[in-house]
Amino acid sequence: MEKNQKKQAKQAGWFMEMLVLTAAVAVISAAVYFFLIPSHASVSSISGLAIVLSNFVPLSISAITMILNVILLVIGFFTCGKTFGVKTVYTSILLPVFLGIFERILPDNQSMTGSAELDVVCYIFVVSIGLSILFNRNASSGGLDIVAKIMNKYLHMELGKAMSLSGMCVALSSALIYDKKTVILSILGTYLNGMILDHFIFGQNVKRRVCIITKKEEQLRDFIINTLHSGATVYEAIGAYNLEKHNEIITIVNKSEYQKLMNYINHEDPEAFITVYTVIDIRYRPKVWRFQEKIN
Repeated sequence: MEKNQKKQAKQAGWFMEMLVLTAAVAVISAAVYFFLIPSHASVSSISGLAIVLSNFVPLSISAITMILNVILLVIGFFTCGKTFGVKTVYTSILLPVFLGIFERILPDNQSMTGSAELDVVCYIFVVSIGLSILFNRNASSGGLDIVAKIMNKYLHMELGKAMSLSGMCVALSSALIYDKKTVILSILGTYLNGMILDHFIFGQNVKRRVCIITKKEEQLRDFIINTLHSGATVYEAIGAYNLEKHNEIITIVNKSEYQKLMNYINHEDPEAFITVYTVIDIRYRPKVWRFQEKIN
């Protein structure tokens, strides 16, 4: 009985996962078809590259997107892991499928805003919604998202910056067919897209390394461990001016924990000495730590 309930719960979770991914891809596809394609801009996406290539290859944008996604999927599957690959296979195939449906339903699609500039702005904000959902579920819509994930994993670049860099190459490809205005619009759109993704989406995952020297060391340590439920490390620090010894507490916290920590310190010890650093990547290697502890 209990096994059946767990199996049903697992199936329900899988169904909801696929439903959420499908909705996210639908949003991204709508952004591409109703805003990006009418603008003729190549903004930070494989679909943008497909728009350019459609002027040279006798295939629809959806077909070109499918071909490019399959090529990058193979690379992403072997470099970003099995879970990432399985989810992205689904979303990458679904994206050109949605585009194909839109092409059949509305073959004569025109700009909804009447302005290429507004089309690009609308595309960036709408597509960011879909991309945020996919990335938070360790998935991707394919294409440049896969490239960005690879750069994030191996080069430790922020995802927004990685997408901007790879997307800039796509933006410059518009120079092969379009005028200077469209090229500039593609470049600016790509830069803005990276900023929005980095600040509003991926910026939520950025943590802060806070180093604190305070007179209320025990109270602060207790607050970090029992209230924030976070970890901390204590180092002995010696002041260079008078060689006085102090204990420095170092902790790594997320955005909400950082605000709580600052409020606590400002209330309990406004004279505390604090330095703050931005942390992008955290790696824990227990084997190394155990080996070092054994030596010591």
